[in-house]
Amino acid sequence: MKIVVLGAGVVGTTTAWYLAQAGHQVIVLERQPGPALETSYANAGQISPGYSAPWAGPGVPVKAIKWMFMEHAPLVIRPRINPAMWRWMWQMLMNCNAKDYELNKSRMMRLAEYSRDQFITLRAETGLHYDDRQQGTLQVFRTQAQIDGAAKDIAVLKSLGVPHEVLDRAGCVAAEPALALVSDKIQGGLRLPGDETGDCFQFTNRLAEMAAARGVEFRYRTAIFGLERSGDEITAVLTNRGRETADAVVCALGSYSTKLMQELGYHIPVFPVKGYSITVPVVDPEFAPVSTVMDETHKVAITRLGDRIRVAGTAELTGYDLQLTNERGNTVRHVVTDLFPRGGDVSRAELWTGLRPNTPDGTPIIGRTPLKRLWLNTGHGTLGWTMCCGSARVLTDQIGGRTPDIDTEGLSMARYG
Repeated sequence: MKIVVLGAGVVGTTTAWYLAQAGHQVIVLERQPGPALETSYANAGQISPGYSAPWAGPGVPVKAIKWMFMEHAPLVIRPRINPAMWRWMWQMLMNCNAKDYELNKSRMMRLAEYSRDQFITLRAETGLHYDDRQQGTLQVFRTQAQIDGAAKDIAVLKSLGVPHEVLDRAGCVAAEPALALVSDKIQGGLRLPGDETGDCFQFTNRLAEMAAARGVEFRYRTAIFGLERSGDEITAVLTNRGRETADAVVCALGSYSTKLMQELGYHIPVFPVKGYSITVPVVDPEFAPVSTVMDETHKVAITRLGDRIRVAGTAELTGYDLQLTNERGNTVRHVVTDLFPRGGDVSRAELWTGLRPNTPDGTPIIGRTPLKRLWLNTGHGTLGWTMCCGSARVLTDQIGGRTPDIDTEGLSMARYG
């Protein structure tokens, strides 16, 4: 089959790779001059199936009110006259209960665990490296209340058979020795030894090179104007370079997938949630993180990427605005200097922002649409890097008429009616 993939972020590029591996002719259309130059450029760097959980959960509405009064709040809402934003927030609120949380988390972890296995296979088959480390990840709790609140997540980990370690203060320092300098700020932690880290930008670019060597055609600087439709069938992709026909079209445009579907008369609740990161050079490896440390208080991840430290987090609801604000940048700066004060040179930080494509229930949207020839692979939120290989493999199997290796219940847009 001839398949056109829209978007060359990490999700679109991995989709192209697996489709090509399955024998399809693949063309990737991307408006940027290269792959992974938007949301995939400077993310947190963690491949963390064990921490795959929806933002919507019991107690989140109360926490959100408290966050309004924090200097370094995990979430900031900048009100807009935007019906899509308020509709998305209402749908998220409706998922803030124990029953939906457990269902959504189980769906996310099923896909994320499978995706991590695909990463392992991909590395073994290709020798691909991207400042990757397989040394687990550590979530640190600053209060006893946070430790108590993690019980529901630990219960899900146990039910799914995911390896995990509940650590006291000394255990956290043993896993991440540099935390010894600030051990008085930590009450305990949750370590997931099977989680990984790596540079998403490096991965996507190197995989794109390998895919191109195997016949995938990447057309950069190609703006997508829309999709041509005849009845219930997509007949072509309309671009600034003309009209492109295909046997199948995969929309992997992240937050911009919503606009494309809207023009076709369909609503998918994928809304941009703005995140920030800084990348700083390591100045003393002894006092830098070994892998990823997640600060539960500020919802910020600190990841070691070779001779760099990536610090990423915060959530800002502000539509498609990509303006960098020092206020939010200060939050990620604060966390890394608070936990690893001697690890990196924050004065040389590279500040970045990107739009995470979030669904209100946390689970991505993967699979066919009501329109013939059109497929979706979008809505991964903060977990596009974690779920990319699994999502791409599932979708490739579906397009090729093969039953995927995992249960795909609840992954398609059909769950929204």
